[in-house]
Amino acid sequence: MPKMKSTAGAKKRFKRTGTGKLKRMKAFRSHMLSTKSSKRKRHLRKSTLVSVEEQKKFDMMLQM
Repeated sequence: MPKMKSTAGAKKRFKRTGTGKLKRMKAFRSHMLSTKSSKRKRHLRKSTLVSVEEQKKFDMMLQM
């Protein structure tokens, strides 16, 4: 049986924290920025953690 491959898109989008959680960037910051407020754009710059419910799904994608 061949080795399992990690999903290439998930490898590019998620980083593992020291405690094993997954870190991701927020969406909605690529275009049509003139309609969004400065405060909204500033908050979208920050990274956040993947929710606990979704974590299991992304762990499967990232198994190496």
